[in-house]
Amino acid sequence: MAAYDDQNPFAKILRGEIPCFKVYESQRSLAFLDIMPRSPGHTLVIPKAPARGILDIEEDDLAAVARTAKRIAVAAMKAFDAGGIIIQQFSEPASGQVVFHLHMHVMPVTAGAALLPPQTRKEDPAVLAEHARRMIAALDG
Repeated sequence: MAAYDDQNPFAKILRGEIPCFKVYESQRSLAFLDIMPRSPGHTLVIPKAPARGILDIEEDDLAAVARTAKRIAVAAMKAFDAGGIIIQQFSEPASGQVVFHLHMHVMPVTAGAALLPPQTRKEDPAVLAEHARRMIAALDG
């Protein structure tokens, strides 16, 4: 397994070098919208600690990410009137991981509405801003 690269896009988001549509933040985790969502409300949850994937993350940091993913899942169900939730985590290239900072995908789904293929379309920033507003309102409500 390769070493953690602190120049990955999510490390840059954590340092404020790349903007994101943040929906939630705790002491140990950050949740923000995927800019190439597979469904409306597709959110990424990452640890603030440097971790390439599930194989090298500290257990307490993984637990914090899992707690945040659950909180995001509940809010996404409400914000997008979803019928279900998909949570995915990929570790290492053979699994399909593209950004090498641990992250969980939280995707609200509706029966009959197919997910977009991964990394196929960048969403309009105005749409992402509206989705972030809806998620934040659901988290606060």
